[in-house]
Amino acid sequence: MAKFISTYLGSMRCENLHEQSGTRIMTDAPTDNMGKGSAFSPTDLCALSLTTCIITTMGIYAATKDFAIVAAEASTIKHMASDPRRIACIEVDLVVTLPQDATERQIEGLRRIASTCPVSRSLHPDVEQKVSVSVERLGA
Repeated sequence: MAKFISTYLGSMRCENLHEQSGTRIMTDAPTDNMGKGSAFSPTDLCALSLTTCIITTMGIYAATKDFAIVAAEASTIKHMASDPRRIACIEVDLVVTLPQDATERQIEGLRRIASTCPVSRSLHPDVEQKVSVSVERLGA
């Protein structure tokens, strides 16, 4: 069980403590919703959580299958809806670099994770998830 402590600092800002590690992150309301946009908004973190969960779960998969992920880089775009204000769509464009000898089975396993990681499965079905996974091999 993970525990987090959030403290409201005023002006739509919070300081958030990850109790186990002591890591702190700030959140702020976005500029289109009365904030300064000086930090990730709560909905930014939700969208980013999808991306980082996919990458982290891929890392776990690669470690358990005894192969390396040489690099992974992604961009995340969050689309908001109104009435009610909510995340309508999260777009993730992920590029994974693998060793030259990566197998098609390993690549397919990584692609499958995009829709089966814990965050993907936790998001409401109304949140559209557009995830693109491109795989490159070193030296190819």
